[in-house]
Amino acid sequence: MKAAYLDRKAGAEALIVGDLAKPSPKVGEVLVRVHAAAITPSELEWYPSFHLASGAARPFPIVPGHEFSGVIEALGADAAGFQLGDEVYGLNDWFANGAHAEYVVAPVAMLAHKPAELDHAHAAAVPISVLTAWQALFEKARLLHGERILIHGAAGGVGQFAVQMAKGLGAHVIASVSGACREFVQSLGADEVIDYHTTRFEEAVSDIDVVFDAVGGETLERSWRVLRQGGRIVTFAASSAGSAEPRVHDAFLLVRADGTQLAEIARRLDAGELRVRIAGAIPLDQVHQAWRPTPSGCRLGKTVLQIIQP
Repeated sequence: MKAAYLDRKAGAEALIVGDLAKPSPKVGEVLVRVHAAAITPSELEWYPSFHLASGAARPFPIVPGHEFSGVIEALGADAAGFQLGDEVYGLNDWFANGAHAEYVVAPVAMLAHKPAELDHAHAAAVPISVLTAWQALFEKARLLHGERILIHGAAGGVGQFAVQMAKGLGAHVIASVSGACREFVQSLGADEVIDYHTTRFEEAVSDIDVVFDAVGGETLERSWRVLRQGGRIVTFAASSAGSAEPRVHDAFLLVRADGTQLAEIARRLDAGELRVRIAGAIPLDQVHQAWRPTPSGCRLGKTVLQIIQP
């Protein structure tokens, strides 16, 4: 099969497009013919990208990309709930080879049937982003109706879902984005927009109930100043993982795959309660272009590798 892979520990610039052996599904897994797979720019900074769950180094070649949309081509034993030919979207094991390839194996517990109203490219950009937003808002921050939430990176892959979900819950949503993204986040339901290029958010807002942080670093550090007493921060920025600072450690969220949540999210997407934008869909043989940082401006969602052209 064709795949984009690394043959050494390096960044995306070292990705090779070539032939690898097609994987086979084990018990509780399916083999998915990948139609599209999303790019998460921080992925190659994650611990599992170059390690096994045991802590040992992962063997090369390593295929990135852990969220995808495609069609089931083979079933492992006990792969209940799915059939050959089903269109699915979801995630696979962080410690296993991913979906920047023509085929990927995934546990059935990490999959759901693809939203019928989305093409594969848009569906592929959903799983990590939407599960991060869902788990951050509803499980970790426990956002309530009427609370004020500040969302950093509100136009990005995760942020766009956070804005919609928070607004749907009845929160007052303040989006921190590049000014070029103002109209986009307002269209998602943001009540206020802060252009981080021209305004320091801590000078514009205070008494915030929840800060939703997709940026980390200095942005996260400054965010503590805007919380009301008893306010909460949730961050999933890669720079916050493994932090020794107790409050950052407590605020950090590591998203988990959840097929049940993905099924409910698919229902909401099909009902028009949520929508997704992508930054673009790029062929597998142009993988380096797909991983290239987006020029300054408004980056709407994730870039997707289009493995099979529609």
